[in-house]
Amino acid sequence: MLSTPVAGGQTFLELFLQAGGFAFAILAILVMFSLLSWTIIFRKWMTFRRIDRQNRAFATFFRRNPRLSEVNAACELYSGSPLPGIFSAGYQELNTQVKAMRLPASAQPVLTDRNLVGIQRSLQRASAAELSVLEKSMSWLATTASVTPFIGLLGTVIGIINSFIGLGFERMASIQAVAPGIAEALVATAAGLFAAIPAVIAYNQFVCRLRVIATEMDDFSMEFMNLVERSFS
Repeated sequence: MLSTPVAGGQTFLELFLQAGGFAFAILAILVMFSLLSWTIIFRKWMTFRRIDRQNRAFATFFRRNPRLSEVNAACELYSGSPLPGIFSAGYQELNTQVKAMRLPASAQPVLTDRNLVGIQRSLQRASAAELSVLEKSMSWLATTASVTPFIGLLGTVIGIINSFIGLGFERMASIQAVAPGIAEALVATAAGLFAAIPAVIAYNQFVCRLRVIATEMDDFSMEFMNLVERSFS
């Protein structure tokens, strides 16, 4: 793309380097947006890929191990998944509820509805906290997707205005006189779209993935509650 001729044999890169002060500032801003958004896209893609793998591994380990204490001890092995954080929150609240009963060591604790509600709230708080971490930097992708086309359009409009102002001082108006300036101005729109399109695609994909992860966390929370109710009711 940067080596594609656009006007008088010039490439996008040459137009970028030859741009005036305002146009150069616009293009620099768009490049910054693009670089940051691509960094976020790559990091989010790696994060979601790791979560997919470790979610399955932790859920399998949880279902195969009947002892909650052993599952809690293994949570650090699955630090890339949000499920261990949810489990730890529920397990700690469960221990707090059992200790508050002050039962003999040999007695089997029985949880009331009030106890179960407290555990469920802990799971919900942990799920919300984990989801907030995963949503970090998503707003930057949304901002890039919505703002960069307008920034590019601003650079284009100002560039075209300057081209026509310069054309007004020429004795002989011709397309050859105005074409390079218009081409330079249109580069800003192209740069804005180049920054916005990947951000839109990535944002939509990541939002869908976050919904899937949120559903997985809700399913795990219900599975944890079912296990607690079977074991302590």
